[in-house]
Amino acid sequence: MRAITLPDPAATRLLGAALAGVVRQGDVIGLSGDLGAGKTELARGFIAALAGPEVEVTSPTFNLVLTYDLPRATIWHFDLYRVERSEELAELGLEDAFADGISLVEWPDRLGRNWPAGGLRVELEAEGTGRRATLDGGGDWAARLKDLAA
Repeated sequence: MRAITLPDPAATRLLGAALAGVVRQGDVIGLSGDLGAGKTELARGFIAALAGPEVEVTSPTFNLVLTYDLPRATIWHFDLYRVERSEELAELGLEDAFADGISLVEWPDRLGRNWPAGGLRVELEAEGTGRRATLDGGGDWAARLKDLAA
């Protein structure tokens, strides 16, 4: 487990970019926190680092999932806030995303038993005027996060 202080939205985007630097095809990153905690801001930094700054990254709140097709892999950005039943997860393409994409999942607790053992969880919490990110992952995430620059 690792904790990082994020004094402003720019630092949150930088953490996303740093995670993009260590991500691999098939990775699942869960973004947790209250509404307005910075989940989409972190996703913006992550996606911009892989797709380029010209790509517009919006919240998938109403679509539930947005994809970004890149040569390296497809990035799947899920927002599960409005998901109420596990049957809805299959309709979103979750299985394909987890198999060979790179997945960012806002509100990952809604996955229940579908959460992958090797996934990385990023919990964002308000801390003063900024945020605190707590990163905890299975598999080889501890080694990958060891030298993470954020």
